[in-house]
Amino acid sequence: MTYRGRIQNGTLVLDDRPDLPDGTEVQVDIRPTNGVRRKRRPRKPTVGKALLELAGSVEGLPPDASRNVDHYLYGHPRR
Repeated sequence: MTYRGRIQNGTLVLDDRPDLPDGTEVQVDIRPTNGVRRKRRPRKPTVGKALLELAGSVEGLPPDASRNVDHYLYGHPRR
């Protein structure tokens, strides 16, 4: 049996509705159509870049917050 369809909003939509019971396992073979190119997903920023965007955005911290972060978060002795 062969069914044809396309992807719409990230979901496979078949041209004809197959008469298959729920739970039937299927295999999908991707065949690019001529002239249609796949869109590239934008890359997510790395954790480092995401954190760098937050750098300097917090106000009201003590001047030694970066050096004594363990003291302020967990109560360890100050350095």
